[in-house]
Amino acid sequence: MRAARAISLLLLLQARRTMTGAELAAELEVSERTVQRDVLALAEAGVPVYADRGRAGGYRLLDGYRTRLTGLDRAEAEVLLLAGLPGPLGDMGLDAPALAARLKVLSELGEAPASGVRRFHLDAPGWFRDAPVPPLLTEVSRAVWGERLLRARYRRGADTVERTLHPYGLVLKAGTWYLVARPEGADGARVYRVYRVDRLTGAEPLDRPAAREEGFDLAAFWAAKAEEFARSLLRESVLVRLSPLGAERLPHLLEPLAARQALAGAGEPDDEGWITVRLPVESAEVAYEELLRLGPEAELLEPPALRRRLALAAARTAARYGVQR
Repeated sequence: MRAARAISLLLLLQARRTMTGAELAAELEVSERTVQRDVLALAEAGVPVYADRGRAGGYRLLDGYRTRLTGLDRAEAEVLLLAGLPGPLGDMGLDAPALAARLKVLSELGEAPASGVRRFHLDAPGWFRDAPVPPLLTEVSRAVWGERLLRARYRRGADTVERTLHPYGLVLKAGTWYLVARPEGADGARVYRVYRVDRLTGAEPLDRPAAREEGFDLAAFWAAKAEEFARSLLRESVLVRLSPLGAERLPHLLEPLAARQALAGAGEPDDEGWITVRLPVESAEVAYEELLRLGPEAELLEPPALRRRLALAAARTAARYGVQR
């Protein structure tokens, strides 16, 4: 631990030129006395680190000294800093390795790294919602990164089920964490399942290695699973006319898969420039809410019962605003 901390201290000084003992202590989460001992250890190992006295003083490296611990060129280092994941990494309990990696990248950027390190930030949760960190995320993350079997308990209706899982990866989708895993003993090596981490009631990494199929692509698996899930929800359809503006807004207001399917099957525009599409929907209730969002840029043609309901809603809205035709 002391060697790793000393390397982090060295990389901090290389990236920021001068830092006080208090700043280093806060960054490394140790005491200033520990910083002094680590600086002394670096000096004894031949690293040209010294202390500047006075109000603007602090620890610094001899001008021109650079360590080459990263093996990265500048372009590679700048791209790595675009990861923008300090929050999720901390949630998984990976603060220390994340800091060490960041310091190595910063050290590669030289004397003025700030110009290129804050141009991208990932804000994973959706708007207008909180995304609390699942209490068992750290334990699940340990099993994933350590390639260890995970004994997990989760709720299934009124029952609690326990499974031993081969963890394949973690996915953060719109602020919600999911575990992709294969239950031990499942029929077939390709039986992968998805578990919401916040629904786990127990998670214990085991001292046994997990088996992982070679070539498994987490991103490709998740993309296919997400589309499969979206398709499973779209059990009904409605016939809709869309204005040019309505067709433009459709992918931004509705479920993207439904919008793509509808627009792909659209006919030729009519004399007013409107198109007629068959729109996949989850239910008539969901269709009602979605079509209200399109306002006058959409006209529902069928089913008749839903058309009457939308017409009544439009009439009530017009009356509320005192509009008469």
